[in-house]
This record gives sequence, C-alpha cells and structure tokens, in this order.
Amino acid sequence: MKASHRLGTWLLAACALVLLAGCATGPRVSTDMDPGADFSRYHTWAFYQPIAMEQSGYSTWITQRIRDDVRREMEARGYAYDESSPDLRVNFQGIVQEKTDVYTMPRTDFQYFYSYRHRSYYAVPVWYDETQVSRYTEGTLTIDVVDAAQNRLVWTGAAIGRVTRKAPEDRGADVDRAISEIFLRYPFRAGSGAGSLPMR
Repeated sequence: MKASHRLGTWLLAACALVLLAGCATGPRVSTDMDPGADFSRYHTWAFYQPIAMEQSGYSTWITQRIRDDVRREMEARGYAYDESSPDLRVNFQGIVQEKTDVYTMPRTDFQYFYSYRHRSYYAVPVWYDETQVSRYTEGTLTIDVVDAAQNRLVWTGAAIGRVTRKAPEDRGADVDRAISEIFLRYPFRAGSGAGSLPMR
C-alpha cells in the first residue's frame, strides 16, 4: 500500500474522532458486554498493543488525546495503570463510512385545465411525494475493554455520528466529549462487579 494512500485512510479515520460537531445533543452511543465476565476481578489496566489506530506505526496528537482521556476515565473508576501485568487492556479505533439517506417529502403543485364551457383556465391542486437522496459521512469511535489474561473482549462502547468539518482548535474538545460520552455507559469500578453508573 502506498504511503500516501495509508495517510489518506488514516486521515479519514481521524475525522471520525470529531464526529460530535454535527450533533447538537451529542453522538449516538451504544455499548455491549460479555455477560459471563467477572468485573470484580479487575483492578489494573494498560493499553492494548498495538492500539488499533496506531497500526500505521506512529501516533498523532489525536491518538495521544484519546490515550489521556481513557487514562483519566479508568483512573476515575479506581483502576491502577500496570503496563507489565494488567487485568484489562483498552483498545480504540476510529472508522468512517459513506452513508445514504432516502426519504420522501410531501409536495403540492397545480395543474391548469381549460374549460370550454366557461372559456377560462382552472387550477387543480395535485399532491404527491418527492423522493430525496442525501449522502453523508458517518464516523464511529469505538473503545474496547479486553480481559488481558484471556485476550477476550468483555466490554465495548461506540459513539456514532455524522462527520463534519471543524477548526483544529475545536477538535480536542470533541475528542474529550466522545470519550466521556462512551465511559458514561461503563458501569463498573475496580474490584467491583457493579458500579453507580447505569448502563444505557
């Protein structure tokens, strides 16, 4: 694969990390978990190696920002960072997809007919549905929490929304918001099988 193509692909993925910009109420967030996982056994964590977004062999300020946000969220839940022997490993990935919306809108028009009896034109209303096609780019930022000993996914959260252009200085805040929205749905604390944060 050519270096320019790899860079272009990475830049598209990076755009997924600023997907919050177009949504006034934030992204759509979904989560899933392994129902058989015993979260009370987990006390420590580290990042997965290699991080999915860094498989190109280098990091960027966006991936570093995500790392900082993930560390903040995990430490807030009581998990201690342990690079050598963690209970959990956290991975993250950003992807973009082209999407198409097809919808109909009611329309009204008039057709004119000539009446020979009255010797004039009459307007007759006509109602119909007009099909509209909208193409847009959708971004997904995914956080995976993996049981390190089994290399098994135990929890995942994703923030999904339309990718929009923003000024570079605003992108960091969007990344922070995406990570925060995802971890709001993570209900566990270190050493506890349940937490005070509800699953949504």
